Amino acid sequence: VLVDTDPGVDDVLAILLALASPEIEILAILVTYGTCCQPKLQARSLNIYKLYKAIARHLEVHPEDSSRFPNFGPAVKPFLALGPKGPLKEDTHYAEYFHGPDGLSNITERHPELDIDVNDPSFEQNFRITDRSTVDITLDLLREYPDRTITYIALGPLTQLAQIVQTNGQEFGDRIGKVVCMGGALDVPGNTTPIAEFNFYADPYAVKELLVASPASVGLPLDRFLLLPLDITSRHNLSFPYYKEKVDPQFSDTREPSRPEGKDPLTHFTSSFFERTREVMIGFGKDAMELHDIVAVWCAVECQPGDVAQVAGRPLLKSGWGMTERHFDIERTGELTRGMLIVDRRADAISAPQPGLNRSESEAPIPITTSNPYPIEKQTEEHAPVTAMHTSTQNGPPETTHRRGVLCIHETPGQDALVSLLLRRVWGVEG
Repeated sequence: VLVDTDPGVDDVLAILLALASPEIEILAILVTYGTCCQPKLQARSLNIYKLYKAIARHLEVHPEDSSRFPNFGPAVKPFLALGPKGPLKEDTHYAEYFHGPDGLSNITERHPELDIDVNDPSFEQNFRITDRSTVDITLDLLREYPDRTITYIALGPLTQLAQIVQTNGQEFGDRIGKVVCMGGALDVPGNTTPIAEFNFYADPYAVKELLVASPASVGLPLDRFLLLPLDITSRHNLSFPYYKEKVDPQFSDTREPSRPEGKDPLTHFTSSFFERTREVMIGFGKDAMELHDIVAVWCAVECQPGDVAQVAGRPLLKSGWGMTERHFDIERTGELTRGMLIVDRRADAISAPQPGLNRSESEAPIPITTSNPYPIEKQTEEHAPVTAMHTSTQNGPPETTHRRGVLCIHETPGQDALVSLLLRRVWGVEG
């Protein structure tokens, strides 16, 4: 997999899950802008260094846990490359309000014991640091490995992916196995503005170019693109009281900061950046962390490239996962509506929440319905469903449209399954 990330709180936890997942191999970590406004782009890669150092410290104390992180170590050395400093157009926006000034809940100031020296030679055992562009790294890796075996996981703004497609969209489309993207808000409120999710808000021009404007013959292969919007990711949470019960009994908040004594180094690391995250989330009315990027990595782990359905060339998903095709455009320049997805509901098989619902009400699972008497596809034991898109005809049954839509995940095996997997793989405890 190639991980396109603006390494903030949930990105780091998502990469931890990727490092602990034997089903995948991390070929490159492509760092982009987004979570924090550090003056130098390289500062954002510090969180990747801190993550790798935390694992190294943990394995020094618990070498028996080395098998828990199959993607960590000298045998598996991904490229670490720095990508764009800002969006395709207009000003750069950051999510410092949530991730803190360093992108990781301000642990730089609160937990100096977690600081690292980027010149530490031990990092040469972890990844291959390069000055080459993320575009070149991506295309070269696609050429090196068999066609359609690599998954591109987009956890940040889509600027980097847009630049790759601009450079050589035809080759990218021919060679990429699958793109899994966390972003957007279709039928639920946003998390950066009332109507926009941060990644799509940060560069709506990239979203437009990739998912809306490109002709079918070039650019992203939408039959191998899976979008995980807030509609599905917000339903997956790690309760902080549950984290305290299962992982770190001493966990609290910034008033009682984590201490390294008496706990595993990796637990100290995660508790250190969860402290402020907990306070921010309580301010939003939820004592839990929303697992947005973690759900995307989970999807990439569970739904490998190469499995293509015989009907309509759509990807197969494992049992418990479901997707539906959605048609939308994106607002790029609105004073209040930048990053908003304008969903075409005239032939939409998803019923949106009623107007006026609050965030928790809107995050309840939305039933898949259809406005005509002809049923949509049903899930079988072997295959997850792709909901068909229909338009009415004057004198007969509806016809399936051929206009390109975006395949959106609307069902997963559930929050409990993800939390159990996360606890077992990242912290080595049973959920």
